[in-house]
Amino acid sequence: MKKEELLRERLKRYSASGAAAFHMPGHKRQMDCGLLQDFPNPFSIDITEIDGFDNLHHPEGILKESMEWAARVYGADHTYYLVNGSSCGILSAIGAAARPGETILVSRNCHKSVYHGLILNSLKPEYVYPQIIEELGIQGGIKPEDVEKKLTEHPEIRCVLIVSPTYDGVVSDIRGIAQVAHDHGIPLIVDEAHGAHFSFGEGNFPESALQCGADLVIQSLHKTLPSLTQTAILHLQGERVSRGRLERCLQMYQSSSPSYVFMAVMEQCIFEMQQHGTEYMTAFAARIRTVRERLGELQNLKLLDRKQRGAHGVFDVDESKLVISCQGRMTGEELNECLRRDYAIEMEMCGADYAVAILTFLDSEEHLERLVEALLAMDRKAGTAKKKLEAANGNFRGEKAGNDGDEQQKKVSGAPERCMTPAEAFNALLERVSLEESAGRISGEFIYLYPPGIPIITPGERMTAEIIRQVVYDRNIGLPVQGMEDQNTEYLQVVKVNGKQDRTPGEKGR
Repeated sequence: MKKEELLRERLKRYSASGAAAFHMPGHKRQMDCGLLQDFPNPFSIDITEIDGFDNLHHPEGILKESMEWAARVYGADHTYYLVNGSSCGILSAIGAAARPGETILVSRNCHKSVYHGLILNSLKPEYVYPQIIEELGIQGGIKPEDVEKKLTEHPEIRCVLIVSPTYDGVVSDIRGIAQVAHDHGIPLIVDEAHGAHFSFGEGNFPESALQCGADLVIQSLHKTLPSLTQTAILHLQGERVSRGRLERCLQMYQSSSPSYVFMAVMEQCIFEMQQHGTEYMTAFAARIRTVRERLGELQNLKLLDRKQRGAHGVFDVDESKLVISCQGRMTGEELNECLRRDYAIEMEMCGADYAVAILTFLDSEEHLERLVEALLAMDRKAGTAKKKLEAANGNFRGEKAGNDGDEQQKKVSGAPERCMTPAEAFNALLERVSLEESAGRISGEFIYLYPPGIPIITPGERMTAEIIRQVVYDRNIGLPVQGMEDQNTEYLQVVKVNGKQDRTPGEKGR
């Protein structure tokens, strides 16, 4: 490998490119900002568990005191630093709240790490589905009455896990869902990875799930606040989940060599937000309003905003997530690529019909202005542009695409049939079949777009022609279809008929 091909050199070139970063992490590389410029060279403070610096797996000194202080800042009973990201917190929360073989109620739009937790703990999932915001082509929220219905129908459910806000900033009625769960005597876990800034919002942003009564809340500091990628925190309140069991799970899922650089960054981030968070968030909310007022001129592209509250299960919307729907005008990948190519704007993610920009209080005025002008310019072009979806669709098993574009934009509308638990399918003997010929077979692996990492199909669910059609469409328009062993997304691992548990080493029998 040549020096210029090293990851370090590629990162340096991207940093110097002047690209407007509307993606994670939340610090937006603003090293000249006061709260970041005095942070020391990471190599100069990178240590291990030496005398005087405590041990994250057995905190008795400065780390114990730091996490107790963080809990007071957030109003939690206990707060834990996570050096393995929110995924580590989600896995620990699931392991603490449910025992192997038990049933858990999960919102079907959860991150893939939730499903990994189901597999690792051999849990039986019941799913509650979000509403759909058809005019924007995105998922809405989870309604408390739907949770109540599921808990009444399935009294064996031992805990509830909801994602709020979603990747798109949709917030569910967590207070209502928490009350429902608690009325049934079970805890509520909330994946609030994208809502770490809520706790400092002072009415400008939705309430944190912690303030709404959730028992376990996981937040990614790095997604929306000035912290390094892979840093997150987990909050515990109440006694519905065993603190001792949670801490034992954390010891299993956390690295045995936790980064002191990460922990120092997390502590500084929380300290800065404690000192000035209200000030930052108030000013940030005003800037968001200005951006959205400017984008009120859009005629063809559409934005998700708080006008959706009260419909589609949407309790609130985090408007720092700029969700731009281009449904019927172009694909989300085309919008994403145009912004990158013509305006040097790097978005967080795109779906089939939309793209998402993550705004934080550290975005520069110049970058915000560039984004607004780019979207207004693209909106004007979209008004006269012809649809270019036919080529993206391709042929599905020899059938020609329709002229109206409806077929290629078709989404999975129903719940996939669950034939096995994720753990049973994961451990079954599998065989490889063509994706296009997998209808009727039980999937042995995940299929999802990453980001956001929400499974289209999970192990144990039955493939259908509709699901295949969606995956082929997403693949053909250039979306990041992942989860399958075959990175070309042409073959799928399915459960072998009459297959037993797979104990074959290596690739044999797969």
